[in-house]
Amino acid sequence: MTTNDDGAPFDAGLMAATTDLGDALRELIEASVTTTAPAEQVAAAAALVREATARIGGSRRPPSQLPTLDDPASGRRVFNPVTGIGNAIAPPLEVRRDGDGVVAEATLGLAYEGPPSYVHGGMSALYMDQLLGSAAGAAGLWGMTAHLELDYRGPLPLRTPLVFRAWVESNEGRKSVIAGSIALASDPGRPLVEARGIFVMPRPEKAQAYFGAITDARGNHRPPQRPGDATSVEWS
Repeated sequence: MTTNDDGAPFDAGLMAATTDLGDALRELIEASVTTTAPAEQVAAAAALVREATARIGGSRRPPSQLPTLDDPASGRRVFNPVTGIGNAIAPPLEVRRDGDGVVAEATLGLAYEGPPSYVHGGMSALYMDQLLGSAAGAAGLWGMTAHLELDYRGPLPLRTPLVFRAWVESNEGRKSVIAGSIALASDPGRPLVEARGIFVMPRPEKAQAYFGAITDARGNHRPPQRPGDATSVEWS
């Protein structure tokens, strides 16, 4: 067993295997959308994938149960679709503090394609929602997305290093306004996507209704202490 700097212990062997599986699946996904192999090779690959699924798919957790490797209190969400190292659809983004906000970098392959050779606009919304929530958490604020708007200034090219940023614009009571951007890493001062979101801390009765049935991996009742537990920030 091991732990990160501020989180609960986890099984290091399982974490390593889960990370390796996530990396392997990302490679597979990218290969599956770029391959020019003939039909018989694609069919053979599909059979191998189903065999692998059967190997690990016999024991699964319900949606109300947290993964064994997660520690929401410290922001460790291994299967988050944006930052989770174990989630094959996550790049994954490594979000870290940067001045008064947060920053992350990523290079997205053809698995994230919308218009030919460019990132799907819906992916930009997904990443900005995560980054804005992470900026709120890094500032000691938290809540759930109540409103999210994006302005697309230009398309995001695939296979090109990108930089993602977010910061808190204002906070009043239970409501925080967070802004963010996506730009080329080579031209960070010229945002291609700009985002603005309103995050609201739900009242206790709402939080209970949303998360009251959540348990830890052993089945013990463990609702998140804050709705923003889905965010993940590298604190170093």
